[in-house]
Amino acid sequence: MKTIKAIEAYQNEMTAWRRDIHAHPEIAFEEHRTAGIVAAKLESFGLTVTTGIAGTGVVGTLTRGRGNRSIGLRADLDALPILETNQFEHKSKHQGMMHACGHDGHTCMLLGAAKYLAESGEFEGTVHFIFQPAEENEGGGRAMIEDGLFEKFPVESVFGMHNIPGMPVGTFAVKPGPMMAAFDIFRLTVTGRGGHAAMPHLTVDPIVVGAKIVDAYQTIISRFNDPLDPAVLSITQFHGGDAYNVIPNQVEIRGCTRCFSPKIQEKLELQMRQMAEQICAAYGASVDFFYERRYPPTINSPAEAEVAGDVAAAIVGADRVNRNPRSAMGSEDFAYMLMEKPGSYIWIGNGDGEGSCMVHNPGYDFNDDILSLGATYWVRMAETILPPI
Repeated sequence: MKTIKAIEAYQNEMTAWRRDIHAHPEIAFEEHRTAGIVAAKLESFGLTVTTGIAGTGVVGTLTRGRGNRSIGLRADLDALPILETNQFEHKSKHQGMMHACGHDGHTCMLLGAAKYLAESGEFEGTVHFIFQPAEENEGGGRAMIEDGLFEKFPVESVFGMHNIPGMPVGTFAVKPGPMMAAFDIFRLTVTGRGGHAAMPHLTVDPIVVGAKIVDAYQTIISRFNDPLDPAVLSITQFHGGDAYNVIPNQVEIRGCTRCFSPKIQEKLELQMRQMAEQICAAYGASVDFFYERRYPPTINSPAEAEVAGDVAAAIVGADRVNRNPRSAMGSEDFAYMLMEKPGSYIWIGNGDGEGSCMVHNPGYDFNDDILSLGATYWVRMAETILPPI
């Protein structure tokens, strides 16, 4: 691997930053300490720093030479509401919160790149280092855009990166088109007529009706969706009842869907609504159906995906870059930025050795060994797109 020697010299420093942030996780729009650390370090590197974008977002700006081109490099700041089970020294000090997705590592890789580019970078133009809050569930990318991100910090293209456990260290994956799926949520409140469990014939049992809806929903993907258009529909919650001998008046059903196109999103929503309403009508119940579009699909633009792959290949070798990975059903609110600007989202291997586990697991930890590699990728991206004039 052709990591930058000067960045390798930052390894211990970046590791200390990362473990400090890991030990002090903050969830969506509450990343005040983390944002303060990021802003202070960017200022110490000599960047112009803007804080408070969408509440806790930070942008560091670095301009060099006479070039008028500009790009955005983005990392995420927030943690998850998960109780950490790790026992190492830098485990979470905040009960019920942890960096279970590696955003602590993403932040520190981009900080390392900012430090190097400020000291030694060979580029002409402007790099905006975007540190985004609330990637997990709450749409911080959309909030930054609504707060004028690209009006205040114009860019011709924008780039993101995420670690992937199971991918070997020293590998990348990127492709044009869909990298990650859209994420939508739904909630149904089924209302029947409660009563005594010994006299069910005098009730309209919403538990039975809800179970019929759950069962019917299992056929939407297998029987109503084209198998060549990947989609997922998952029921994740079913709430109702408080006693052994009482049939409740209502139940609530919740879940999410994943797919790669607005057309499929519309089809899923329509089919789910129709099924729920018709099943409830058949049993004499009623339903309040709620469906919310959360994150759009993450779609890489072709030219920027090619550049990202070329930059990665120059660092780790062409055989270590997967140019056609399988799209993931997970979602990513970097998608909002890609809807506004051309760009690409790349995956970096977090390791596939013993003990590695997928993100959002209470035993996950970011692999500090890839900090220098990720920072090198960001530096080479900036220097490739904004070469010296």
